[in-house]
Amino acid sequence: MSHSAAAAGALPLGAAAVQVNGLRIVRAGKAILQDVGFSIPPGRITGLLGPSGSGKTTLMRAVVGVQRITSGTVTVLGRPAGHPALRHVLGYVTQSASVYPDLSVEANVRYFGAMHGTHRRDGLEAIAAVGLEGQARTRTADLSGGELSRVSLACALVGRPKLLILDEPTVGLDPVLRADLWDRFKAMAAAGTTLLISSHVMEEASHCASLLLLRQGRLLASLTPAELGRRGGSQDLELAFLNIIRQAEAAEGPPRAAEPSRALELK
Repeated sequence: MSHSAAAAGALPLGAAAVQVNGLRIVRAGKAILQDVGFSIPPGRITGLLGPSGSGKTTLMRAVVGVQRITSGTVTVLGRPAGHPALRHVLGYVTQSASVYPDLSVEANVRYFGAMHGTHRRDGLEAIAAVGLEGQARTRTADLSGGELSRVSLACALVGRPKLLILDEPTVGLDPVLRADLWDRFKAMAAAGTTLLISSHVMEEASHCASLLLLRQGRLLASLTPAELGRRGGSQDLELAFLNIIRQAEAAEGPPRAAEPSRALELK
């Protein structure tokens, strides 16, 4: 790793890995995110949870630095999101597999590793980390959907990122593979990697050290799984989340009726 890359990954003691303040994103005249603010500590798994369409992917793209921001700030590993120095210390895995179908698993991982100046053994370690040693020489076009997702993850891991952002990484995986991936995520966090993982499956919240609950572009809460259960009044985290939504709706009050237009008043 280059000196600049190492410096980009170094944080002062007590500093957040990700700091978001007053983030607002408007696209095509619609507010996708509204006044979102939170802090992610280093070396932990933070879950970004919410229904489909709540703004999770847009928020993750803002952290990666590929989303145009209307207002607010996003700081990643001590630098503005999207800073060139972050390219070698940040990994991003999208919902769709980002691999070359005509190349083998190993060739894909080594290609992405070359961008970080890694060696063949680093690629093999990344492949082993996602449990695909037996398919290393297999063309990715011949893999299952779950295996493709794991190849994308290996391509992100080969650069040994300080921050790993995963958008719905367990979608379409069977329960055994899902459990195996979460074990690997926990091992990475224990080794010092910061992970931000989005999901709309509330049962996965229990695997995270901290949670960000997003709904309709607004951050409802930043808390731990235990705090979610207490605040939502249920050990069933999905029910607890629903209770928090109801509490927020009750606090907002009934929707205001639209005021009559001037044209109607004139009639």
